[in-house]
Amino acid sequence: MASNNYYDPADLRKFGNITEWSKELGDKFFDYYGKVFEEGALTAREKALIALAVAHTEQCPYCIDAYTKDNLQKGVTKEEMMEAIHVGAAIKSGATLVHGVMMMNKVNKLEM
Repeated sequence: MASNNYYDPADLRKFGNITEWSKELGDKFFDYYGKVFEEGALTAREKALIALAVAHTEQCPYCIDAYTKDNLQKGVTKEEMMEAIHVGAAIKSGATLVHGVMMMNKVNKLEM
């Protein structure tokens, strides 16, 4: 049955299908993606929290779905997840506002 939303939750399960039309690049992406989420200097739990925050700043419903579940499976609390989202939101809003300096520079230049 078709979803009434542009983003269909069933499509998340089809993510692996991206290799069908570009096998070499799709395989390289999934190799890289898998490698990124291996334990390293950061734990898998820390990486899951980062991924959840980025999923929200990118506003990707598929990623939000996937990394919410992943975080819960890794024992991350809802308070920790929300705090991570706030960190992402603070960085996103700060990045937007700091670009205001570019606007200010342009205005100052044009007013000369």
